[in-house]
Amino acid sequence: MPKRIAIIGCGAIGSLYAAHLARQGSEVWVVTRRPEHARALNEQGLRVTGTHEFHARVRATHDPAALPDCDFGIVATKARQTEEAFAPVARRFGRGAVFSAQNGLGGEEILARLTRGYVIRGTTFMSGTRHGDTHVQYELDTPTWMGPFEPTRTPFALVQELAALILAGGLKAIALEDARPAQWSKLLFNSAVNGVSALTGLPHSPHFADRSESSSLGNLLFDLLEEGKRVAAALGVGLHDDPWEMNKIGAQTDHPTSMLYDVQQQQPTEVEFLAGAVAREAERAGVSAPLHTAVYRLIQGREASWSAGKGH
Repeated sequence: MPKRIAIIGCGAIGSLYAAHLARQGSEVWVVTRRPEHARALNEQGLRVTGTHEFHARVRATHDPAALPDCDFGIVATKARQTEEAFAPVARRFGRGAVFSAQNGLGGEEILARLTRGYVIRGTTFMSGTRHGDTHVQYELDTPTWMGPFEPTRTPFALVQELAALILAGGLKAIALEDARPAQWSKLLFNSAVNGVSALTGLPHSPHFADRSESSSLGNLLFDLLEEGKRVAAALGVGLHDDPWEMNKIGAQTDHPTSMLYDVQQQQPTEVEFLAGAVAREAERAGVSAPLHTAVYRLIQGREASWSAGKGH
């Protein structure tokens, strides 16, 4: 049966979910902050180019009160925007389930605190470029991994149902009884790549996988990822994929990272949910993570410099 699905956060990833789910027959609502964004989506729909080429009709609103009750929600905002974006519509999922398609750790805990519904943990490695309010380019055609968020006792059947809907829309999705290994693989990849990109000003480029000289940047990425693996192991979490291999593939793309964009725009980053999360989990597990801690503190310092500089 067709489902009603809300997309909270309509950047590149949210736009890809919205368009593909609408194509397979679901009633898709997009919740956006800007009235002009909602108006454009209602009038023009969403155009997808790149790996897939099609046009889809969606419903959009900037008014939380206008959103009806939904079977599923997909939160695709930046992790630091989770509470602000989801809180106004949280009551619409009391009988449904909400999936966090965000970077890092901590988003699911925020969602679970705000809704009476079930929460699904997971991560996605697909990527796209948003060319405007109604046009998204689909680039990396890779799966979304999802599984139950244990504290909300989410039935695995719900995870399978959402994965099937995403698959029917033409995207890749894998339902896992335990999604933590996949989430941690992406966490370690993202923490290292985004952190180094933000500090060096480089996109995800071949430098990140180069270990040919002692001074090569790839050595830092490798050491960060090895440190992250030790933290995951101390917590009893295996890894779904090798983040170093993920890095080597991504390093061929020259793709600007999300945290590099944030730094260039002098706006808050997701470092609390990435390197900061790894550093906190390491402390909880009683293991040392000096590299992640250093990246976390350096990016915090860089964010502090923007406000400090405005005072002079």
